[in-house]
Amino acid sequence: MELKLADSLQAWGTPDFKRVLKNEIEQLDASQLPLQQALSVGNYALDDELEAVILDAAERADSIRVKAGIFYTSIIGGCSCADDPTPIDKNTEYCVVQLDINRDTAATTLTLLNE
Repeated sequence: MELKLADSLQAWGTPDFKRVLKNEIEQLDASQLPLQQALSVGNYALDDELEAVILDAAERADSIRVKAGIFYTSIIGGCSCADDPTPIDKNTEYCVVQLDINRDTAATTLTLLNE
């Protein structure tokens, strides 16, 4: 999956980099993140409570490689019948992703890590 993180690229090398990147990740549409693929508790990922944590960032020859943790929520979907007494509880989920931000174009490749 490819996206652009232009603000993060511009902030690279400044004290604001982690804050800017965290904000950009948290503003992404859920379809741009591998939330559904990373589920461990629920069976449907929600995108209403994303929180990113920047774990590591390093400069490479042509990119900036970032490792980030993403906290989000999921639910266990039921039958959704009108008389279904099962409450819909939110579950806390977590995944780790690698972002490779191209230093020339800000094109970013996002990969789900098995951590």
